[in-house]
Amino acid sequence: MPQTAADRFPTRHLPGVTVRELPPPPGSAWPIIGPGVIAAGVGLASGEFVLYPYIASQVGLVFLWAAAVGIVTQWFLNMEIERYTLATGETALTGFSRFWRHWGLVFAVMVYFANLWPGWASSSATMVTYLVGGDVTWISIGMLLVIGATLTLAPVVYQALERVEFVKVGLVVLFIGVAVVFAISADTWGELPRTVTAPDFPTELGFALMLSALVFAGAGGGQNLVQSNWIRDKGYGMGAYVPRLVSPVTGREEAAGGAAGFVFEPTEENLRRWRRWWRLANREQLVTFVLISFVTITLMSMLAYSTVYGVPGLANSVSFLEVEGNRLKELVGPWFGTLFWLIGALSLFAAALGIVDYTSRLAADVLKTSYLRGRSESRIYFALVWGLVVIGCLILLAGLSQPLPLLVISACVGGLMMFVYSILLLVLNRRVLPEQIRPRRYRVAALIWAVLLFGVFSVLTIWQQGGELLRWLGR
Repeated sequence: MPQTAADRFPTRHLPGVTVRELPPPPGSAWPIIGPGVIAAGVGLASGEFVLYPYIASQVGLVFLWAAAVGIVTQWFLNMEIERYTLATGETALTGFSRFWRHWGLVFAVMVYFANLWPGWASSSATMVTYLVGGDVTWISIGMLLVIGATLTLAPVVYQALERVEFVKVGLVVLFIGVAVVFAISADTWGELPRTVTAPDFPTELGFALMLSALVFAGAGGGQNLVQSNWIRDKGYGMGAYVPRLVSPVTGREEAAGGAAGFVFEPTEENLRRWRRWWRLANREQLVTFVLISFVTITLMSMLAYSTVYGVPGLANSVSFLEVEGNRLKELVGPWFGTLFWLIGALSLFAAALGIVDYTSRLAADVLKTSYLRGRSESRIYFALVWGLVVIGCLILLAGLSQPLPLLVISACVGGLMMFVYSILLLVLNRRVLPEQIRPRRYRVAALIWAVLLFGVFSVLTIWQQGGELLRWLGR
């Protein structure tokens, strides 16, 4: 009996996949625009507003090459994550769990460790205090409750998240357009070519800081993995057969999905549709995630260079934005500094919303697939959302500043996670998918590069940050 496409899928831990026709692709990329914008929107957080601008304020624009390297590496990773979901309707985590049942749980726990501290909400709240005053703790708690309510009451969660991130990206792009006209100096434009002609790796700012900026430019960690969930809810490829997350309050529960996905036979018609889907998905990621992330990092760094380059005593934290906002008020006008803080507060709030969503979304997918197959994924998701919100509120009410162990864990697990899933993606897409749709050699080479990059990052970060953690515990 000839082997079918479904026969290649391991079934020891999960049921086999169902053979179905690949849905026809849309005529243009417009109907599928969204997942890349969400990825860019969630990723436009402290890296774009604090980390890269801080580096520019200290050493100029000579490190922007790292943003390009990091973002392009993540584009290849995102597309291999999308490849599996396009072809099967399963998330990459479900694919990993076919090899070992608990892979998904391992990654979900790592993502929780990385995102447990409500840092994005508190950073947004801090910027609100620059505008209107108030108490950071209570503003942060209010933001967390708004995030929980927003994700709970939206009839279709993906659509609500997409709208929020579209608005955020639009506001950031609008602000950058104004900054180009009013705030970025001619000297800064003249400095920009140095990122190509005189690139540097300024280790005097801290090796871990430089590596983090290189590896996490644009996104990083668990955020790349959730591309599977977002494109599935958008209806890419075989994801059209999978039910979406809906509100238990305002949404209508869709037909329950099983633990397994689908696969198409590599017929001439299905392969023609696949090639079209693959081109559209790549184009969507390039013109949204890659372009938006790199342009934003570059221009926000140029803005910082124009305003606070050489100012002594700048901190690599949200307080950096207070100094930059006051400087913008002096150079351009009070309205522009206020606009800067307003956009920053909205941007960090939207990032917090996206982080709560993707952390809960990844964990809900894992629990539904491997452990709670009879339960509604939507209800699991909302329980996890409110669990994160409650934990965040308790941390804030306890008056804790971000403890060193959480910082260390976040830095270590992010790079380690990317190292491990880069290897698993290579194995998954080469071993399970039909030969005609497996990654080509140059994409395999890109995954090998990712394995090396994140492997080195993981070793160096654990070595350096582990020492700091031991010193902290020895006090």
